[in-house]
Amino acid sequence: MATRLIFHVDVNSAFLSWEAARRVKEGLPDLRLIPSAVGGDPQSRTGIITAKSIPAKKYGVTTGEPVSMALRKCPDLVLVKSDFDLYTKCSHAFKDICQSYAPVMESFSIDEVFLDMTGTGLIYPDPVATAHEIKDRIRDELGFTVNIGIGPNKLLAKMASDFTKPDRVHTLFSDEIEKKMWPLPVGDLLFLGKSSAEKLNRMGIRTIGELARMPEKELQRILGEKAGHALHLSANGIDDSPVRDKPEEAKGYSAETTFEEDIVTYEQAEPILLNQTDVVARRMRRDGKKCTCASVMIRTTAFHTHTHQRKLYNPTDVTDEIYAVIRELLHETWHGESLRLLGVQITDLTEEEFTQFSLFEEPGDHDKKKKLDAAMDAIRDKYGKNSVKRLSTVQTDGRIGRKAKAEMDADTDEER
Repeated sequence: MATRLIFHVDVNSAFLSWEAARRVKEGLPDLRLIPSAVGGDPQSRTGIITAKSIPAKKYGVTTGEPVSMALRKCPDLVLVKSDFDLYTKCSHAFKDICQSYAPVMESFSIDEVFLDMTGTGLIYPDPVATAHEIKDRIRDELGFTVNIGIGPNKLLAKMASDFTKPDRVHTLFSDEIEKKMWPLPVGDLLFLGKSSAEKLNRMGIRTIGELARMPEKELQRILGEKAGHALHLSANGIDDSPVRDKPEEAKGYSAETTFEEDIVTYEQAEPILLNQTDVVARRMRRDGKKCTCASVMIRTTAFHTHTHQRKLYNPTDVTDEIYAVIRELLHETWHGESLRLLGVQITDLTEEEFTQFSLFEEPGDHDKKKKLDAAMDAIRDKYGKNSVKRLSTVQTDGRIGRKAKAEMDADTDEER
């Protein structure tokens, strides 16, 4: 069996780079060379930072912080409003170049891909030279830069792409782990959460190497059996996950919305949750599934995250029935703190058709709701996902943030 060879291609500060490339073509100053950031409302100077330039980073500006705080750190910060139509166009363009080199490409996010280059040695005998060729083509043809990490698996390739930026190619092969990865702070390990990193730091585990040398049983005792096993493998550079050109069958459906302005009332939050529920329920119906569990997630402006879930009385694919549970979960979970993120998830999927009605529910109500969903799905399939909307959701579009917008764009692309 051929030794695996994986590339991870990651656009450098994607949203800002894409906006900067457009402005350079128009003869305007390059945002990448000055203190600048994407996010919030440039007029009112509210909202949060979603991307920042390297000069802005030197002032201490960070992704996710309020614009007002960023401006206190850097009063001359140039703010740019998000443009998701531009981001989608640029994402497709750089992925098209990557796809032309690889037998298999996996889209990891709007600005990242994995390329499985295994077995391409006769065509591309020098992997590093090939990575430089891909990187330089993207820069010269599209006007923005990427980092490319090369390794024997997805974990090490992605770790490598996060080394020195921008516009670089890095390798992280198995014989380089001890030198290149183990000295890094433990918090830099892929998929290691902040709370777990802090817990390990309190125990004196400060580098990935120290984590790798820790007995797996001890790690499982601290972080749990599943998480401990996964982190033990990751710290030692072990990963056998495949590069998939098609996504796995969904185990659930989710949507998240990051807000440019704080959400402080149920009247603001509920239409957004209904819109999210409508999106995920439609995806589920398209795949012929029903869910038996629904959950809601909130994140406050203090970056505290809370989730709450509930099993459903019956398997369902009806938007209104799922939303009724989601709405209850919101009221049970949220007590008025200012919010920056809302999300819904539906899981425990089945193809079961049986429905048991309660004494307080008319069977006709369920049928009417199913017919409404079917009618709306048919209109959207023919005329596009924005051709028909529920009245209470029409004011939510302007609040869609990076992740939710990217997910919804991906949903649109699949339908075309």
